[in-house]
Amino acid sequence: MPYMNIEQARFNMVEQQVRPWDVLDQRVLDAISDVPREDFVPMAYRNLAFADISIPLGHDQVMMKPIVEGRLLQALMLTRQDTVLEIGTGSGYLTALLARTAKHVDSVDIYEDFVKKAEQRLNGLNINNVSLETGDAIDGWNKFACYDVIVLTGSVPVLEPHFQTQLNDGGCLFAIVGEEPVMQAQLISRVNQDEFNVDVLFETSLSPLVGADESDEFVL
Repeated sequence: MPYMNIEQARFNMVEQQVRPWDVLDQRVLDAISDVPREDFVPMAYRNLAFADISIPLGHDQVMMKPIVEGRLLQALMLTRQDTVLEIGTGSGYLTALLARTAKHVDSVDIYEDFVKKAEQRLNGLNINNVSLETGDAIDGWNKFACYDVIVLTGSVPVLEPHFQTQLNDGGCLFAIVGEEPVMQAQLISRVNQDEFNVDVLFETSLSPLVGADESDEFVL
């Protein structure tokens, strides 16, 4: 797409998709406007970079819709003091958005090719407050660390407790929980060592986190 068409498409995405879906935080809108989404989309789908669809990435994984990314970021209310764990790097686009307003992002993906491509894209934008690793995080990650924010970029049938127990007090976890046809985007906030609040944000649909559909036991 020609340069001006890309900029018009980006503007339309923000003003006609993201903002009308109750994303009113200007920091979030600015981040989505500034980070070049088209650079994170597989070349075969580049002309759909700003469409209201989940874009295939390979390995049966998808890039979230722009409206979901916007609502996710707004719900997290990130600050420059926050450390973030992202489970599922994918294209690296959400990683870039998280990094814009957080102190540091640890991002892990089970697919090495996703991690390598994301690293190239993030380096190209001089985003250096991100650590990328390849690994299976379905049972948690870096278990000796706690985070202010945790984001699951794939859905889970039921949320297992080890995810939220890696939160610092006052921290929050974004997860899409459930199975087709009904999934809920949830924000789980840690009040203290033993208490958590759950807010249901909206209904949506997303490919499962790798391995999440294979677990035998789930505890809410």
